Amino acid sequence: MKSSSRSTRTLVRDMIVQAEERQRNAPGMQYAGAVLQHLVGAKLDCALGIGNFEHNSFSTSDAQSGRAGDFFIGDVALHVTTAPGEAVIGRCRDNIDDGHRPIIVTTSRGVSAAEVLAENAGLGDRIDVFEVEQFVALNLYELGKFAAEGRRTAVGDVVTRYNEIVENFETDPSLKIEFKQ
Repeated sequence: MKSSSRSTRTLVRDMIVQAEERQRNAPGMQYAGAVLQHLVGAKLDCALGIGNFEHNSFSTSDAQSGRAGDFFIGDVALHVTTAPGEAVIGRCRDNIDDGHRPIIVTTSRGVSAAEVLAENAGLGDRIDVFEVEQFVALNLYELGKFAAEGRRTAVGDVVTRYNEIVENFETDPSLKIEFKQ
């Protein structure tokens, strides 16, 4: 995040790309998934206010913990994943059966996979699938009231909140984002 001339979506993409590169260099570590989950959580906290839903460590499984998704807000269960598979579609089916609205937030590569899997499960018109860069970037524009200074503030606020979430819910402080405004 070096230049304010770069698009907001590019800033989000760069965070994810850096996490994916770290993951490739440390087999067995799921940096990209953790960054996605906590970035979405930070964005939601900044948009809705802190304390309106629960955060968990990245390694906490929805199914094992009995959670409806990574985040549950109102009647919406959000599932944040870098690699949507049959398991997340099954969780979405459970959400629908329980009267909730499932949303999958994933990478650009994951959107197609999630849509195909949802369609194959007969749920294509029942699950919303969003690409994470757009999901976060558009909200940063809105939080910043579509003004340059507002965007800088919104990005700083989301990064600050992200780092707080990592500090509170993860054991690996290297997941934190360094940000210079």
